[in-house]
Formats: sequence, C-alpha cells, structure tokens
Amino acid sequence: MGNALQRLAEEDPTFRVSTDDSTGQTIIAGMGELHLDVLVDRMMREFRVQANVGKPRVSYRETITRPVKGYSYKYVKQSGGHGQYGHVVFDLEPLDRGGGIVFQNKIVGGSIPKEYIPAVEKGIKEAVDTGVLGGFPVVDMKISLVDGSYHEVDSSEMAFKMAAIMGFREAMQKGAAVLLEPIMRVEVVIPEEYLGEVLGQVTSRRGVVQGMDIRPGNAQAVRATVPLGEMFGYATELRSGTQGRGVFTMEFDHYAPVSEAIKEKVLEK
Repeated sequence: MGNALQRLAEEDPTFRVSTDDSTGQTIIAGMGELHLDVLVDRMMREFRVQANVGKPRVSYRETITRPVKGYSYKYVKQSGGHGQYGHVVFDLEPLDRGGGIVFQNKIVGGSIPKEYIPAVEKGIKEAVDTGVLGGFPVVDMKISLVDGSYHEVDSSEMAFKMAAIMGFREAMQKGAAVLLEPIMRVEVVIPEEYLGEVLGQVTSRRGVVQGMDIRPGNAQAVRATVPLGEMFGYATELRSGTQGRGVFTMEFDHYAPVSEAIKEKVLEK
C-alpha cells in the first residue's frame, strides 16, 4: 500500500498521506469526497491494494479571536532527587487567515537561558498540532515568549518543553478559541430549466451564491462558496435533481469560523 500511496502522491500534489501514531491508521487527505473516491478506486484497481476505508472527515482548524497578554505558566515537579522546573510567560496574538504559526523569542536579560529557548519552541510546535476545542490543528497565531524564570538545579529542556505545551493550551482557552471550517469555491453547470432546483440545493447546504454565467447550449453556471462539510453526497443529489445532466467542480477557497450551532455538532461527533 505504501508504494501505491507514494505513486499517487507524486502524481497529485493536492493528495497528502500521513499516519496516526495513536491508532496506526493511514490518513489520506484531498480536495473533497469525489477526489478521495477516485484515488481510493485507483489504489484498489490499478495497484491491487486491499484496504478498509472509513468515511471522509472534514479537516477543521482552530484559532483564537482575541489577544492574550502575559499568560504565565510554571511546570514544577518534585519526586526525590532533582525536580523539574520550567516557567514561561506568553503573549498570543491572532493573525490574518493564512498567517500560519509564528513563534518569537522576546526574552531579554536572560530570565530564561538561551539553551532552553529551542525546547520552548519545540513544545509550542507540538502543542499547535492539537487544539483545545476538538483536537484540530491550530493556525493563524503569533506566540511570543516574553518572560519566565529558571532554577539552577531543577530546570531542564524537558521541563521547559512541558511548560510550553501546557502553558500554550491554557493560554489559548483565554483567547476566545474558535473552530474554522474549509470553504470551497463551487461551480455547478446545468441546463437552464434546472436553475431553480440547483439554487435551492446550494442554499440548503449553507452555500452563498456568488454569481451566475450563461454557457453555450442553453446552460447556466452557478458560482458559489459552500462549506466542505455540507458537500458530502452532493454529486448524488445533483444527478437526481437534474436527471444526470448537471456537473460540478470545487476547489478550496479559505477557512472561516463556524457558528456556535455548527461547532456543537462537529464536537459531538
């Protein structure tokens, strides 16, 4: 299976493969339900790979909506002999969409020795892999290390790494964390007589119609943005509603915050 997935990934830059260390499952990611269906079909048919395939899941993200200033966290453990001591103080700042994760060391005066700074950064990079709402990756945030303290005997790289992980998670909860969902740019092309039907389908899936174009052969193209989570099963609905004459394409556009009701539904799963 590994060879098959490698070949497919080489052919298609939007196809990504990873492994869930906790379950041992292979995770494949693509541009939507149809994209993954085609890739799984090719894997089984062309490469003769047998696999149990689960249902597709949406790749949500998490971020904060308000800054957090001077959040202090001390990691202190004492269990005979040397203890563990790491103390960090963070500022968190939301960034524009696509801003990624930025770590900045603003320590001055040696309140944390230089040799422990990489351990703090490593802890942050590990912590942003699993957010505080649903364990989804964290995006679009600047984390600044502004202060802290150390112990001559008990401080270590591991203590500062743990302080960074736990401190970041607590600080993120103070920043009004939100869930972000992928929004897709969708184009549906149908004969004109099905225009009303398709507009109803799009809006019922929380879609926002961006425009319509006339196409040759008495056809209409509907352009809309629709949450990826609402697009599962749409190919079947479109075929049914247009007697098999409608087609659609979609590609990723941006991430956007979900409503409280949608967030509750996602986190219940």
